[in-house]
Formats: sequence, C-alpha cells, structure tokens
Amino acid sequence: MSRAICRRAPANDAAIASVVDRAFGGPAESRLVGALRAADLAAIELVALESSGLVGHALFSVLDVTVDRRPVKTLALAPVAVCPDRQRRGIGGALIRHGLDVAREGGWEAAIVLGDPTYYGRFGFSGSRTQHLAAPFSGEAFMALALQADALDGRAGRVVYPPAFDLVA
Repeated sequence: MSRAICRRAPANDAAIASVVDRAFGGPAESRLVGALRAADLAAIELVALESSGLVGHALFSVLDVTVDRRPVKTLALAPVAVCPDRQRRGIGGALIRHGLDVAREGGWEAAIVLGDPTYYGRFGFSGSRTQHLAAPFSGEAFMALALQADALDGRAGRVVYPPAFDLVA
C-alpha cells in the first residue's frame, strides 16, 4: 500500500483527532495537540496518508531548554499516533524519521521525547542525553537526541514544558 508523509493541513484536523484518540484510547493526547496548536507551539506537524485515508500523525512542538544558561533550540516529540489497525508497519517510524529530517533542515538543535527506550532508541534518542537536565520527568523513558553536534553538551540544564502538557500529566 502506498503511503505519503506530508505536512498537516487544517482540513486534516478531525481525522488527526480520531487517529490520536484511537491510538491512545482517549482524548487526552488530542487535547494536547489542540492546546499546542492554540499556543502556536506546533513547529512540525506531519500526517501519514494511505489510500484508506489518514493513518498516522506526529507533532514536534517548541520546548524551552537551556544548557549552562544557553538556550538550545529544542523540540518535544509528542504525540506520535498510528491507527491501531495500521500499527507495527513502519508508519510511526516514517513519521519520526521525516520529522527529524525536517527539524535538522530547519536548524533545530535537539529533540526530547518521553517514551519507550527500545522504540525511540532506534532513532538515536538516549536517556543519557537528559541526565544533566532538570525536568518534570526523569528515568530511562525521558530521552533526548542532539540534532546538531554538542547541542546538549554541558554541565547542567533545564527543560520547561508548556502548560499544554499538563493535559496529559
């Protein structure tokens, strides 16, 4: 089945909400998507389209990160959603890889995600990249990826999530 990864268009929003709600089993993450858009923090928003329609969505939003008091141009990857009947077919991975490519091309320095280390580790995310960052999250599921060399290097830093993330806390 052919698939296209494209930028989100406003006409996609109802289908995106449906996919996100089905993937996560409820509306919390689709409310997060709406709140990030409303706060003008949605930096990269992609959809996966197949002949059957919209089957996946990924959102990269602006995140406030500093390392050694230096701002680091960072994105939060959340959420990534794929229709339950289309999961485990590479759709989520294609969305993530494409989004990371767009982020690099756009001059973003880093990306942060909270998720399964085995899954996100395949894209280069690592918990070791966040150990020096004060944040509301910690542990192996709190991971980062430097999109530009040395972007997250330093002694100490902090991550401040926007209020929209309180919707899924």
